[in-house]
Amino acid sequence: MKTLSIEHVPGHPDFRALSSIGGIGIDLRYASANNLVGSDLYAPFDCSWLHREGAERLEQAVAHLANQRPDLKLVVLDAVRPQRVQQRLWDRLEGTDLRMYFADPARGSIHSFGMAVDITLADRSNTELDMGTPFDDLTELSHPQREAAWLASGALTRAQLDNRMLLRDVMSRAGWQGISTEWWHFDGGDRERIRAEFARVL
Repeated sequence: MKTLSIEHVPGHPDFRALSSIGGIGIDLRYASANNLVGSDLYAPFDCSWLHREGAERLEQAVAHLANQRPDLKLVVLDAVRPQRVQQRLWDRLEGTDLRMYFADPARGSIHSFGMAVDITLADRSNTELDMGTPFDDLTELSHPQREAAWLASGALTRAQLDNRMLLRDVMSRAGWQGISTEWWHFDGGDRERIRAEFARVL
């Protein structure tokens, strides 16, 4: 497997800074204390990067959203996540059920290839849309596969579900694939291809 240190990502031809993608907001939650472990997991690393293929797909998603809802924007909550940070998260969650939400570092997260994003929608005043749960709410209320049941029970409202569906629509049109357990997570292509062809960021 090809690997690349996070220290060598800036300036590498295979990666683009999130700041080079017009029309998005950037709020990397693991680079702050506003996350499920309550501390900055990224310092001293700069993790505001995506693989260039992922960056191009994100630009397409921005364009699709602009056509449908020019009053809204995409906000990136996580992009490239170095393998070292994935291991740090894994270790912090030892002995908890929350590990099911994170890829075993031995196999590697698609985030560590710069080909996954955690993302949401916000209005032009930077107020995030109501998705029914916050980012990294690791309960079944965050699971897209359970949304019909949550809507029927009243645990999710139609407006909250519509917001999730809009996010999925603009991302899927750009080639991103959601997962069954987190409304905010999208892979930028086939996971096996990514693991085989892309460099893992360490």
